[in-house]
Amino acid sequence: MLTDYIRTSLPPEQMLAAVPKAVAAIDPNLPVKDVRTLPQQVRENVFLDRFISVLSAAFAGLATLLAAVGLYGVLAYTVAQRTREIGLRMALGAAPGRVRAMILGQLGMMTAIGGTIGLAAAVGLARLAQSMLYELHGSDPIVLSVAAVTLSLVALGAGFIPAHRASRVDPMRALRYE
Repeated sequence: MLTDYIRTSLPPEQMLAAVPKAVAAIDPNLPVKDVRTLPQQVRENVFLDRFISVLSAAFAGLATLLAAVGLYGVLAYTVAQRTREIGLRMALGAAPGRVRAMILGQLGMMTAIGGTIGLAAAVGLARLAQSMLYELHGSDPIVLSVAAVTLSLVALGAGFIPAHRASRVDPMRALRYE
């Protein structure tokens, strides 16, 4: 199979129709198939790469959403289990801001531990992939930093609602809570 490129000052669509006629005028036995413009060829060449990139981004977004929902669920459950304790703290004079800070501090500790383990695993897997794939640079500090900051913000957003609810607990109702 032979591939030729033609440069022209005419509009490419006009040239596409003229190429088979010009080749047939030179040699009618030469087959001319798959005539397309360079932008069309580039789109076809990078389609699969773009598709995989979009699919990867969609899965990353879904994983982030699932992490946020899971963290929200764990924190909401923890706050519900500690309703009596939180009510007692509030009855003894703890300010709502202090209760929020306590819950968000617990969230920060979970995020720090999970983030450290996740970053260590990501760097380890990146080194493993780098040793197996040619010219792959897996440990980009900017990407790792952006991922860590993004997941920290997601964790903070997921934990804010349970922390806010904990700070609004009625001490008398919480002390009667079974």
